[in-house]
Amino acid sequence: MLSCKEGQKSDKHKVVIINPNSTLMPKGVQLREGDVLYRLGGGIMSSAVLEADPNGGYSHCGIVVDSAGTLMVVHAVPGEPDYEGDPDRVKMETPEKFFAKENAFKGEITRPRDAQIGHKAAEVALRIYHKKTLFDHDYNNEDTTKMYCTELVIYAYEKAGRPLVGPPQHHFNIPAYEITCWMPSDIYESKFFKPVARFPKYKRVKH
Repeated sequence: MLSCKEGQKSDKHKVVIINPNSTLMPKGVQLREGDVLYRLGGGIMSSAVLEADPNGGYSHCGIVVDSAGTLMVVHAVPGEPDYEGDPDRVKMETPEKFFAKENAFKGEITRPRDAQIGHKAAEVALRIYHKKTLFDHDYNNEDTTKMYCTELVIYAYEKAGRPLVGPPQHHFNIPAYEITCWMPSDIYESKFFKPVARFPKYKRVKH
């Protein structure tokens, strides 16, 4: 695991208790607003993302926000309903749920080199969540009324004054049509972020 310590400043945020039996995230990792979190899942969509982006190591990402003093993760994700009839949408979850072992085999946390920009980006992402923004199944990079995971993070940082990437370059084939979009690796390769923690692959136990 990679880690970096940045002094012993007091933290105004509430402490989130991590259950090591249900999450991939190790104990003692402190998050900050604007951190970008990555994970690799084992589902069909994760496999499709890696096939379209063979040099990338992750299939999904989200951004850390401050929600009433608690650090949470905002991310756009399909296929993870919280209740019957829950549409695919931009969600806000605890870090341990984002890194739940049922959703992630490995994960990583990166931090913006400018904390103020990270704070502004987090505020943008939080507003997107509160708008009840739906997931963008069309992966339309010109329409921000719906969003997919990387589009959300890229948009948040762009509105915060820090563009992260150029035009989308990855071609992604899904049933019925082809799309062009940004992948998690596009954000990951930005030198604006530094590594905080990386979690090795979690091996499931066969019963």
